[in-house]
Amino acid sequence: MPTPSLKSIEAQIKKLQARAQALRDKDRKPVIAAIVRQMKAHDIGVAEIAEAMGKPRAPRRAAGKAVAAKPRKAVPIKYRHPETGDTWTGRGRTPRWIVEAEKAGTDRSSFAV
Repeated sequence: MPTPSLKSIEAQIKKLQARAQALRDKDRKPVIAAIVRQMKAHDIGVAEIAEAMGKPRAPRRAAGKAVAAKPRKAVPIKYRHPETGDTWTGRGRTPRWIVEAEKAGTDRSSFAV
């Protein structure tokens, strides 16, 4: 059996793609007709459908070059442990030393800087 040439393969691909498109169109036509009938039956306009679909999303940024993150600004320290020198900015989870001191009855403001 002789091997097919590139031109004959491309011709076959073109024919198959045309058949696939014809099948897609054949499957879509009754669905579109049903949608149009429902829109007419309920007096729905194209603008209402467009509004219900929402605005199209912006295309995703292509992976590749990473965008440099802005340098974070240092957050000032709000609390300091007088004995150990441990610090806390007041953001995030409360440090264990403040939790334990508050359980012992010490006010958080006593650690304020």
